[in-house]
Amino acid sequence: MPTVLRIGPYRFHFYSRELNEPPHIHVARDDYEAKFWLDPVSLSRNHGFPGHELNEIKRNVTQNQEVLYQAWKKFHG
Repeated sequence: MPTVLRIGPYRFHFYSRELNEPPHIHVARDDYEAKFWLDPVSLSRNHGFPGHELNEIKRNVTQNQEVLYQAWKKFHG
């Protein structure tokens, strides 16, 4: 699971086994994890993050959308 970016307590990564899905990023902190689609940026699923953190994470994903998308594309082809 390549880590693409770290911002504060958040680790932005993807899993190599998710080849049949559109570009997305997983964001983890402690035992929490959320998944965001990258185009357009939207929440796919959430496991534990409270709403105010999801808003912050979505802002981070939006601000880094191109970096995250290029990393996903480079890894998955």
